[in-house]
Amino acid sequence: MGGCFSVSDRSVDGVERNSSACLRLGSQRKGTKARSSEHVINLHQLPFVPNRIFANGKSRTSCIFTQQGRKGINQDAMVVWEDFVSDDAVFCGVFDGHGPHGHLVARKVRDALPLKLLSFLQSPGSRGNGPSGGCFKVKMGAVESVASVKDSPSEDPLLSLWRDVFLKSYKAMDKELRSHPSVDCFCSGSTAVTLVKQGLNLFIGNIGDSRAVLGSRDSSGSMVAVQLTVDLKPDLPREAERIKRCKGRVFALQDEPEVQRVWLPFDDAPGLAMARAFGDFCLKDYGVISMPEFSHRILTDRDQFVVLASDGV
Repeated sequence: MGGCFSVSDRSVDGVERNSSACLRLGSQRKGTKARSSEHVINLHQLPFVPNRIFANGKSRTSCIFTQQGRKGINQDAMVVWEDFVSDDAVFCGVFDGHGPHGHLVARKVRDALPLKLLSFLQSPGSRGNGPSGGCFKVKMGAVESVASVKDSPSEDPLLSLWRDVFLKSYKAMDKELRSHPSVDCFCSGSTAVTLVKQGLNLFIGNIGDSRAVLGSRDSSGSMVAVQLTVDLKPDLPREAERIKRCKGRVFALQDEPEVQRVWLPFDDAPGLAMARAFGDFCLKDYGVISMPEFSHRILTDRDQFVVLASDGV
């Protein structure tokens, strides 16, 4: 059902960039011999995991693409992992690095974050019974933001499980980066927009300004774009309030008044153009966080595909 394509666009700094992952909706894989949830996977095994693509290419249900810009090394990373948890589950992620070591941060998150999701799903402390239990049978209902019903006693166990898993995985990922022996994340970091499609459910976690967009058809059959995530930039009032409360500063430079940035309280540096990110530990005491916005959407017959993309697309 449906398809996708990517076209080159121009980012605010004038550099042509194109990095996206697209997931077609409605297709399901059957007869898969191995599932990622049946055993613990480590980083050394990732190159041998079936149905995981992280370079330009496509499969039956998805395609990914990135293009070198003109500023130097491409700092984007991406992954589509089919048969993630179960035969009808897919993980997608796009990670946009920044700073001198941003490409290393983005690649590290691309590889490690999905493994952390799997690990927390399988851990005894997870809510529900894990991927092999009954918690993946979802009550159908209206689309809702899970973050807005946190700790509600009537919340669906599946939503509680995935929210907890996303929050714990992002926290563990940032903690690992802080102590990483070879990747300097003090003034480097990465965005993350990640999605798990489980049956008709989309579970989305994002930090930074990469974005998820749903391609759907309206009542007349025309294709429309539905933004699934909010760009978490310092100009959002709730983000700016948190940063200022932590003594960070938010302002735009004179030569780019449209771009609000985060600065240290005692120095005009580093000027981060997002309010949430992995890494960037020079700003973590001043309001920049790695906690994701988590949301849930139930797909309908009108929904055709999802595009995850960095801010250059």
